[in-house]
Amino acid sequence: MKRSPAVSIRDVAERAGVALGTVSNVLNRPDKVAEATRKRVQDAIDELGFVRNDAARQLRAGLSRTLGLVVLDVGNPFFTAVSRGVEDRAAQDGLSVLLGNSDETESREAAHLDLFEQQRVRGLLISPVGDVYERLRRLGRRGTPTVLVDRLVEDHPYSSVSVDDVAGGRLAVEHLVQTGRRRIAFVGGPAGLRQVADRRTGAEQAVAGSGASLEIIETDGLVVGDGHAVGAALAARAAGERPDAVFAANDLVAIGLMQSLAMLDHRLVPGDIALIGYDDIDFAAATVIPLSSIRQPAELIGRTAVELLLRELEAIGSGQEVEHEQVVFQPELVIRASTAGQV
Repeated sequence: MKRSPAVSIRDVAERAGVALGTVSNVLNRPDKVAEATRKRVQDAIDELGFVRNDAARQLRAGLSRTLGLVVLDVGNPFFTAVSRGVEDRAAQDGLSVLLGNSDETESREAAHLDLFEQQRVRGLLISPVGDVYERLRRLGRRGTPTVLVDRLVEDHPYSSVSVDDVAGGRLAVEHLVQTGRRRIAFVGGPAGLRQVADRRTGAEQAVAGSGASLEIIETDGLVVGDGHAVGAALAARAAGERPDAVFAANDLVAIGLMQSLAMLDHRLVPGDIALIGYDDIDFAAATVIPLSSIRQPAELIGRTAVELLLRELEAIGSGQEVEHEQVVFQPELVIRASTAGQV
């Protein structure tokens, strides 16, 4: 099917019998045009089906109304909630959001950054996978500021919004120790992901001097399937060789673990193995055995990241020096039935 050519502002001017500038004024400064002329131009717009190309206009003016957002896994409800917070806050200032899913891979992350650079996004929000800082510096030199999301930045000049994941890991394992568990496993990966590394560090701090041990089980990713695989491996062990508690690096891994263990014996969790996750996604409270978790304020993280980005854009627009800010939220322990069984 042949596509009809787009209706241009020139077509509208010819149909209405006015100058191009008059159509422009009707679109952008209608108060400057006489009512009768305004009506004639609007009738022509309606008849021709003209739709203004705001994207092209903004690019010509060098002022995009779009933000770019790159998250690690859009399928993870935690990042869905972060994205919701970003979009809600951006909409308050008339900004739209382009969402990119890196899927925890550097190549996909780079592809999204290429696209956002081509689209001349106004600002960038990113939860990085790899070392993207040189790329972000290049964007910054072109006037596109960046705020890191769910990542504390220490050695680079960027604003960031994060949760203290070391404290969160410590909270999770201290809770397991306090319930009498002594053979604890930390399950998550990849180890190079900053959030995973910090949660593991907190777990290691919690067992130090407690009389408990910590087994590290690394996964390729942080999805339900990774939890299934580890749960099946634990179920294949002899009962005395299994951990009596598991701290999963996020709720999706914990849910996969719970499903695998329940297939072996529905009494395993929490009776023999206490289980705690991280993020406190909505599904955590709705599992067959409600899941204990470490809560992060996901939507607030997204909203706060946009607030920081807007401040930087305002400073750039007024020629002021940009002041970077690191906002760190504290995690919260949420206790449910998955850690409430007897040892």
